[in-house]
Formats: sequence, structure tokens, C-alpha cells
Amino acid sequence: MTDQHHHDGVPSGRLHALGHRIRHAIRHAIRPHSHDHGTDAALEASADGWRALWISLAGLAATAGAQAVVVVLSGSVALLGDTLHNAADALTAVPLGAAFLLGRRRPTRRYTYGYGRAEDLAGVAIVAVIALSCVVAAVAAVQRLAHPRPVSHLAAVAVAAAIGFAGNELVARYRIRTGRRIGSAALVADGLHARTDGFTSLAVLVGAGGVAIGWRWADPVVGLLITIAILAVGWQAAREVGRRLMDSVDPALTDQAEASLRATPGVLAVGRVRLRWVGRAIRAECEISVDPACSVVQAHDIAVGAEHALIHAIPRLTAASVHADPLDGTDHHAVLHHHAGAT
Repeated sequence: MTDQHHHDGVPSGRLHALGHRIRHAIRHAIRPHSHDHGTDAALEASADGWRALWISLAGLAATAGAQAVVVVLSGSVALLGDTLHNAADALTAVPLGAAFLLGRRRPTRRYTYGYGRAEDLAGVAIVAVIALSCVVAAVAAVQRLAHPRPVSHLAAVAVAAAIGFAGNELVARYRIRTGRRIGSAALVADGLHARTDGFTSLAVLVGAGGVAIGWRWADPVVGLLITIAILAVGWQAAREVGRRLMDSVDPALTDQAEASLRATPGVLAVGRVRLRWVGRAIRAECEISVDPACSVVQAHDIAVGAEHALIHAIPRLTAASVHADPLDGTDHHAVLHHHAGAT
């Protein structure tokens, strides 16, 4: 009698178990398990960002593909520049997606702050892609100015430009909404970038209209204008990424942190306050002064209270190191002044 629990000599129970282990491994790679509720929230946020990136990647890829077909048919340099920009914007989802996945890994003995900086490195890759698309679009526009060629299928060019605007605006709204929900400045910025791309798509309509009324130079000139727009967006992106890499924060956050520390019971004075972004999270290092008559336990409790107040006061702050000094007029750090790290 045939055993219904076997298939090709392999027990079905083993096949089921093997399939379960494979599914579990895939889920663990995408969403590692954690018993810490704060970590779970961060992982969920990264999963939402990762999902938004890949959905928007598919949308922008479809938009750029449709435009590329019209570029081949029409020979429009303005539409070529817009298509390259849309394709570059779609490709920016790849490094950001990889950074989201890497950023969810736990800190290690080597990477004690975790892998949040991967998002900043992804920003560098995004700036490089934007710069490359700018160069390609500029070269194509200059060559067309030097060697004019007729642009055909103007109606198709106009339709493709409208598709570019609609596709970018939908992607922009999705990225911005998701980025604000999970606290990802990079994803919000990428959404604003997509919105800018949508407006450059509308500029292609101007070029098509100019060619339609006999201005042969309208198409390459609009292509150059789009190149300038790409350059402006690239500069803004480079500035933001550079600031993150240099540990820049909004000075208003520093003011808010100092006000929160001063309002903490037991804090008599506030010393240095340092804030830095690590991916989508902020970390703080602060100095406070307490009553020298406090016991070690009391000083520790005041420091913990200050950290707790900071976490509630500063959005996206995940941890703070608060150092308590006795306020007795003595410089308790004098021994460190000759070390470079104390400057």
C-alpha cells in the first residue's frame, strides 16, 4: 500500500519542517526577533521604510521605463534628462534599502553604536548617483545644441512628461508619509527629491510646446535647465549628507535639551551638551552639576531622571549619557585638560 505521508521517498512531515525553517530564516533576515519592545518598534519602523522604498522603486522604474520608450521614438533631450533623473531617483532606493536592513542589526563588540551610520553612507551613494545623472544629461543637452536634430512624436513626449509628474508625485507622497511616521529624515528628503523630479517633468512640456511652435532650440535648452535643477537637488542632498557625517544637529534641539536638563529636579547647572545623529536616532552626551552633599545613589538617580526627561523632550532620542559633577567650585576634570580628548 502506498504511504500517503511520503513524497518521492521523503516524509511529508520533514518537507513541512524544512519549509518552515526556510520561511523562518527569511523572516529573521528581514525582521530579526527581539524581546526588547523599543528595539521591536525600531525594527518595525525599518521594515516600513524598507517596504516604502521598494514599492516606490517599482513605481519609479515603471515611470522611467515608459519615458525611455518615448525618448527612443522622439529623440527628445529634455525628456532624456527627465528620464535619467527619474531612473536615478529609483536607483537611490537600492542603497537606502540596504542601509535600512543593515541598520537593524544589533550592536557588536566592534560596532558598539550599531549600524545606524549605514544610512549616512547610503546618502553618499545617492549623491553620487545624482551627480552622475547630472553629468550625463548635461553632455546630451550640449551635444544637441551643437548638432540640432528634429524632435518627433511631440504628443508622446507631452504624455510621457505628464506620466513622469504623476509617478513622481505619487512616490513622493508615499515616501514623505512613511518617512514622517517612522522618523526617517533620509526617506522624507528622498520623497521631496521625487517631488522635485515631478516638477522637472512638467518643464519637459514647455520644451515640447516650444518645439511645436518652431523653436528647435527649446528641447536642448530645457534639457540644460533640468540639468541645473538636478545639480541644485544634488547640492542640497550633498549638504544634508555632509552635515550628518559631521554630526550636525539643529541648534534648537541643543537648546531644548539644555532646557530639559535645567528643569530636571536636582540639577543645579548644565555643562556641555552634545547631540549626534546615528542613522534615524539621536544620541546625547551631557554634563550636569548636582549638590555635592548628594550621595552616589542620589546623584545617579538625578542623572537617570535627566536622561528620562531628555528622551521625552527630544524627538528620536534613543539614549543619553549623563555625567553628574558636584557643584562645589572645584574643577574635578583638571587632570584631563592636557589630553586632546578633553578639548
